[in-house]
Amino acid sequence: MPTTIGIEETQRLLSQGAQLVGVLSEGKYTELRLPKAINIPLKKVTKEATEVLDKSKPVVVCCYDLQ
Repeated sequence: MPTTIGIEETQRLLSQGAQLVGVLSEGKYTELRLPKAINIPLKKVTKEATEVLDKSKPVVVCCYDLQ
């Protein structure tokens, strides 16, 4: 179930081996420069696209809200 978390919780999860996934456009992903993140643009999230993820580890998803 998706849950909104802050930077501290994100850092804790990543230090424990969680995977960071950006669901950003290629331009925004390049601009934000998320270290060690996997980028799967939201429009391309499919079962096949997510097969690069390790199902045994938590996933932290980073998105960009224009509002």
